[in-house]
Amino acid sequence: MTYCVAISLDKGLVLTSDSRTNAGIDNVSTYSKMFRYETMPDRSIVIMSAGNLATTQCVIEQVRRDIREGNEHNINSFKYLSDIADYLGDVLSSRIRRYSEKEQSGFAPEATLLFAGQIQGERSQAFLIYPQGNHITTSAETPYLQIGESKYGKPVLDRFLTRQTSLIDAATCSLISMDSTMKSNASVGPPIEMLIYENDSYSFANHHVLEADDTYLTLIRREWDQKLNEAFSAMPRISDFIKTTE
Repeated sequence: MTYCVAISLDKGLVLTSDSRTNAGIDNVSTYSKMFRYETMPDRSIVIMSAGNLATTQCVIEQVRRDIREGNEHNINSFKYLSDIADYLGDVLSSRIRRYSEKEQSGFAPEATLLFAGQIQGERSQAFLIYPQGNHITTSAETPYLQIGESKYGKPVLDRFLTRQTSLIDAATCSLISMDSTMKSNASVGPPIEMLIYENDSYSFANHHVLEADDTYLTLIRREWDQKLNEAFSAMPRISDFIKTTE
């Protein structure tokens, strides 16, 4: 299982992904799910993936090959982020169709992508690309997108994120979201990759890899647990307002 989240803010992007791939309790491996492209001075592009590992690896290899060979359609040739999203959707859906046509018993080739970045002249954006090749982007009301095991980490994002949230606060929120997911699903796990991208920087200097014993990740986990327990203890009890049998 995988968990990735892309947060699109007025000041930039925060992208976070886990690195665990689980094919059963006795077959757990580590693979990066965040792929960064700084191949042109006027753009910064990031792809994150969830789903079938063979499919996502083939998609990423196709993207790299198209750049290397200077094909007509590659992430350097498009003027708009939405066009890159269309291109990635075509690559993904065609790869899934190819695998599906082989009709391998029990084989599920589906995968989903998060694509985010900035091209000079446009604001930074994030897109969720579905297995069918279509895509959506963020909105003012929901400034984030998730793929993979999304349900456990969603509540904290809904409660605290707005487009005006600072990059640092959004980074903290995304790590709490990731920790909540890891606590409830052991198939999501470190190393955790995080990229904090400031608008118009065209730089991935703020890319970080947090291991399981990372000081800040450990502190976030401990402090969040403690604050939640304190908040729960301070909540009014139902027996003060509703007659109970206890």
